[in-house]
Amino acid sequence: MATDKRQNSDSMALSVLIVDDDESVRETLVEFFETFGHTARGAASASEGRRLAQEHAPDVVLLDLRLPDANGLHALEALRADDPDVAVIVLTGYADVGTAVRAMKIGAADVMEKPVDLEALSAAVTRAAERSKLRQEVAILRARTRTDDDTAVATAFDPTLEQLIDLAARNPEAPVLLQGETGTGKGYVARQIHERSARRAAPFVEINCASLSTTFFESELFGHERGAFTDARQAKRGLLEVAGGGSVFLDEIAEMSADVQPRFLKVLEERTFRRLGGTTVLRANARVIVATHQPLGDAVAQRRFRADLFYRLQVLTLTIPPLRTRPDDIMSLARAFLPRGASLHPSAEPELRAYAWPGNVRELKNTIWRAAILADGTPIHDAHLGLAAPTATPRAPEPPPTPMVQPLATVEQDAIRRALHATGDNRTRAADLLGIARSTLLEKIKRYDI
Repeated sequence: MATDKRQNSDSMALSVLIVDDDESVRETLVEFFETFGHTARGAASASEGRRLAQEHAPDVVLLDLRLPDANGLHALEALRADDPDVAVIVLTGYADVGTAVRAMKIGAADVMEKPVDLEALSAAVTRAAERSKLRQEVAILRARTRTDDDTAVATAFDPTLEQLIDLAARNPEAPVLLQGETGTGKGYVARQIHERSARRAAPFVEINCASLSTTFFESELFGHERGAFTDARQAKRGLLEVAGGGSVFLDEIAEMSADVQPRFLKVLEERTFRRLGGTTVLRANARVIVATHQPLGDAVAQRRFRADLFYRLQVLTLTIPPLRTRPDDIMSLARAFLPRGASLHPSAEPELRAYAWPGNVRELKNTIWRAAILADGTPIHDAHLGLAAPTATPRAPEPPPTPMVQPLATVEQDAIRRALHATGDNRTRAADLLGIARSTLLEKIKRYDI
């Protein structure tokens, strides 16, 4: 039995905080949890417990209801207010039904009577931590916006790429590099690799390397300690911790700051990291999947990307072909993207097949959505598609009108207006079409008063 418990604890190392004014209880519990590979800390009062929780962001707090400086239920409210994700197990030597009900209403994960059975307590801590991590995973999944229709994209990958996805899934320790133009479905492939692997039961989390400043990117990926930077009022777990034994997907890896690249390389080589502003070494158990729309070799040649990091990432490389090289997939995707009740007129097919689709699957989806709105319940004709270039090979540009060169701001404003018009003023999709972060688009809209 002891061996089984040790193996279970190793699979999910936790940070546990024991808040109890009885020194012997604190020491016993700290020693007990450290034996199984967890990080354990003790606090003798509610105020000390709250301070340690803010500094270290524990996964689970064991909270005695009778403390010298505060009522335990008030301490529970304060801990949950500081960190709604923390799991709190109430320990009391004076348990009654009313107290247990009040504690559970405030947000306690469990209520256990002292003296506690250590084996039962260990199981309760594991359950509480798993529920907390599951809530975090659900929140991340709900917050994530998927720009590609996963079911539709699944029908458009050829057998060779499917085999490579399965190969990557069968090797869940190796990092994966996904290459392909913007809009080809790299995010979908990353999720498929995760969901087909032995890591599928753990979280899949993602971050865009181009969307945040260096400090906030590091905070999102590695987490931070209280006071690590301005506004860091309490400790925060990063995505590497949240993912646990799951997968971390880093999109636009070529845009990763040069300051962050050495730290990320260490994660890949040593499987360890520290939170921003922290000293405790944490274990990185997650599988790393990265994606880029630009050749990483070019970024290395331009000294924008570390060569050693590049070589470490290309253990498994999957290249997703652009839509213009897969004309047979265009119609199956177009039909899959049709809103409920919409249909395609035969005149639409030649236009769809002939167009070059520079925005790939994402552009095709937006085009079908827009055309369905314009068709207003009738079959979508070629005129509804609004495709300017009816040939799969892009035409040579026409001689520009005078003046020969337009101001950059004018070109940028025109591109933004076109993207907003093409997406029905959906700013998230417009930013995708333009290949910039949504925050960047919002800033430019404000600057140009569009």
